[in-house]
Amino acid sequence: MKYLKLFNESKQDIHSICKKYGIINYTINDDNSIDVNGNVYLKNKGLTKLPLKFRNVTGNFYCSHNKITSLEGSPESVDGFFDCSHNQLKTLKGAPRLISGSFFCDNNQLKSLEGAPRSVGSFYCSYNQLTSLEGAPRSVGGYFDCNYNQLTNLEGGPTSVDDHFFCDNNQLTSLEGGPISVGGHFSCYNNPIFKWWDKVKDKEKLEVFIDLGIDSDNPDWINQEKIDYII
Repeated sequence: MKYLKLFNESKQDIHSICKKYGIINYTINDDNSIDVNGNVYLKNKGLTKLPLKFRNVTGNFYCSHNKITSLEGSPESVDGFFDCSHNQLKTLKGAPRLISGSFFCDNNQLKSLEGAPRSVGSFYCSYNQLTSLEGAPRSVGGYFDCNYNQLTNLEGGPTSVDDHFFCDNNQLTSLEGGPISVGGHFSCYNNPIFKWWDKVKDKEKLEVFIDLGIDSDNPDWINQEKIDYII
């Protein structure tokens, strides 16, 4: 009901908006939200907000490369990808709660991940202004990428990542709060915690196993089975 004030178009308006943006195979619900059987493609349309209230989308939802500042109106569930990257988002409030595919919110102005879905395929939040991972999905079925932020630790991040975990180019002084399980590689180069890395002469042949509580001056080796190496 909270969307009625923001999205109060008549059914005729909704038909016109769907035609304008090439949205087909849709159903208008009683609250004037729409379900879409297929993809929604709103990429690079000059949008500052989503033009309609969506509810369920069976395909992918693309609204990247706009000037969107709010995700209000986003579908509640998306069976494919949800891509809101390259916008002007400062919050993920209003983002879908259920996503079967990957979630892209990179290249925004996010300072928080509050509002992010709790479980996703891959999750990409690089190139933002994050100082904390609080609000991040707890379970990630693919990659987790938080490169190029301002993180000093990994508190609040996912506990389980089925593929690679990337936290390169941050301000990490601790790996506290990092994932318990990582199915692929754990990559966190170019962070203050690894200032000792420059002292390692044979980087190509060295496999580094690190503990999540590693001390930057006195690294504690071999205590995390799923973290293969740092590259």
